Amino acid sequence: MITTLLIIHGLLAVVLLGAITHQAASVWWPARRPAGSIVGRFRAVTAPSYANTVIVLYLCSAVLGGVLIYPEFRVSVRPVLEQLELWAALGAFDLKEHFTVIGMATLPAYWYFWRPPLADQHARTRAVLTAMLAFVVWWDFLVGHVLNNIRGFGS
Repeated sequence: MITTLLIIHGLLAVVLLGAITHQAASVWWPARRPAGSIVGRFRAVTAPSYANTVIVLYLCSAVLGGVLIYPEFRVSVRPVLEQLELWAALGAFDLKEHFTVIGMATLPAYWYFWRPPLADQHARTRAVLTAMLAFVVWWDFLVGHVLNNIRGFGS
């Protein structure tokens, strides 16, 4: 059961990673001309259309990871990492927890500034909030992936 939940959590994380990365690229590196190349099409997405999707995916992923998967990690995986004295990995995971909560606390402001109609004077605020969430999502994804590779479930 926990392996299935971990796979679902990972799939949600990949979709969230794609959505927030598309949005961040379109805000920080907008397409200047018609999108002909794959990079141009990646940058030319409609950024506001991703906001609600990012919020729902973030909340689903955080709740699934924090409420359903974390207890198994705490009981089965963390003690092994402590016995192996993998303090850097554990510290990175602790940062992952803190960043996730900071990202969750940012979601109301993120939603507020991305809701239509978009005011031009808040463009920088939207860009910064999007970049912050993108950093959190990338950090969480990479740390979670590395820790799962160090000592995954079922090993």
